[in-house]
Amino acid sequence: MSKLHYIKRPSSLKENAPLLIMCHGYGSDENDLFSFASELPEELMVISLRAPYTMQPYGNAWYAINFDADKGKWSDNEQAKQSVKLIADFIDYACGTYAVDPNNVTLLGFSQGTILSYAVALTYPEKVKNVIALSGYINEDILPEKIEPSDVAHLNFFCSHGSVDQVIPVGWAKKTPAFLEGLNINHVYKEYPVGHGVAPQNFYDLKTWLDQYM
Repeated sequence: MSKLHYIKRPSSLKENAPLLIMCHGYGSDENDLFSFASELPEELMVISLRAPYTMQPYGNAWYAINFDADKGKWSDNEQAKQSVKLIADFIDYACGTYAVDPNNVTLLGFSQGTILSYAVALTYPEKVKNVIALSGYINEDILPEKIEPSDVAHLNFFCSHGSVDQVIPVGWAKKTPAFLEGLNINHVYKEYPVGHGVAPQNFYDLKTWLDQYM
């Protein structure tokens, strides 16, 4: 049994289907990104996860974000690391349960889901091939202290951000290319003239990219 609730769209392939796992943002649920599923290649098996922490009155979170007068806004990094492990374990569960190719796993995240997708790929690179990172950033506090470039050399990243994002400043995302270049990781970084969301052009570009690396 998986510890995470999820919904899925089957692949048109009977075996060795590429797997795409979606991780939603803070305060959302598994239905949010799943609306993209019908637009994605039919060979993909698409699974959308629900984050483990239920929020009130609705929505879910991968980890708490606390608003404190002294500390300002801060993230619960211990909860975040636990969720990284949950997603990594889910990849194993999905690869053992469905007729998918364990060497062709793509993570697609938005916002908080992107922060975790980066961390899963950089902590458990053997489980992941591609990451589509929408409107997030790399939180180095939840990454391993040392990442061997040889361990992550096969990864591919599509990273995008809204240039007027009012939730996660674009300046945080702008640090991503240099971080990935430092590990010799293949990546694309794009900005779009939107806020905290996915522009139509952004979606078109990620689909084109996915066709190339899937």
